[in-house]
Amino acid sequence: MKRSYVGVLLLCTILLLNIVFTQLMVHQFYYEHYATTLVYGGLNILLFPIALLIYRKEKHKGGTHGHEQ
Repeated sequence: MKRSYVGVLLLCTILLLNIVFTQLMVHQFYYEHYATTLVYGGLNILLFPIALLIYRKEKHKGGTHGHEQ
């Protein structure tokens, strides 16, 4: 299965955004800004289906080799 660098970079970017949003969510929770905490939590939840979509697209994008058939 051949992977493209664009898909891997997109998945890495989504992982980085997840880390940033989680850190911001904890920070806002500490300062009792609960509405902002929910916004960052929602953004984290929205990133998961996007990452899953990219992963599935990259999984089916790869070429087939003789030994994989």
